[in-house]
Amino acid sequence: MGSSLWTVCLILASLASAAVCANPRRPVDVQFGRNYVPTWAFDHIKYFNGGSEIQLHLDKYTGTGFQSKGSYLFGHFSMYIKMVPGDSAGTVTAFYLSSQNAEHDEIDFEFLGNRTGQPYILQTNVFTGGKGDREQRIYLWFDPTKAYHRYSILWNLYQIVFFVDDVPIRVFKNSKDLGVKFPFDQPMKIYNSLWNADDWATRGGLEKTDWSKAPFIAAYKGFHIDGCEASVNAKFCDTQGKRWWDQPEFRDLDAAQWQRLKWVRQKFTIYNYCTDRKRYPQLPPECRRDRDI
Repeated sequence: MGSSLWTVCLILASLASAAVCANPRRPVDVQFGRNYVPTWAFDHIKYFNGGSEIQLHLDKYTGTGFQSKGSYLFGHFSMYIKMVPGDSAGTVTAFYLSSQNAEHDEIDFEFLGNRTGQPYILQTNVFTGGKGDREQRIYLWFDPTKAYHRYSILWNLYQIVFFVDDVPIRVFKNSKDLGVKFPFDQPMKIYNSLWNADDWATRGGLEKTDWSKAPFIAAYKGFHIDGCEASVNAKFCDTQGKRWWDQPEFRDLDAAQWQRLKWVRQKFTIYNYCTDRKRYPQLPPECRRDRDI
């Protein structure tokens, strides 16, 4: 945590004793092969620096991807990614968690490609019991093709938090008491992929992939996983109070994090299902708890 953020934390703590600064622990960066294996089109994955960095290549024949060796119930998962540069219209770079059943749970980062000079769009979504339709889209406050940035998911029994570097960009609280399903009993694998989605990804499918620019290349490193590994048949993972991400301070964002999330929502949000009255004439019940209105 940077010294400036610590200063903010100390000030907030002096004003409100309930404010607890609780950034996720610093991730442990490891080589690709420690936690992941290729999923498809193995020849489209390139390895560098002894496997500490990889590239995914997309051409007109195929994309590619990789997945975690284990399945997890709760934890902290992160990846450094450098997005496809230049004209990436039609491409999607994805980092997500997903269970295997038909009524699956899923936690998504999807980066939607662009025409040169246009900003990347980051789309997030949460599926529970096979139902999604909870899309949010933001512009990033930096060019994600110029350097690596860390994208992280914190998932416990109380909340799911999406982070870009140290900034929370979305929270999805456990609202089972409001009748909203929450992912808590289906282990998930972590997936990463680069693929062609020019039927919808860029301007709703109006911008098609320019294959003369291929191969499209996204770079990855970090490969951090700190989760409760479980078999695909497990219905729970007994971690309560035993892992850092199960401690009380990670049941909610602290005051400084809520302020940063508010900044993202006000400055960079371009779509939020919570405010889409065409799709949802009645406010989805979790949106008020997530402070997403």
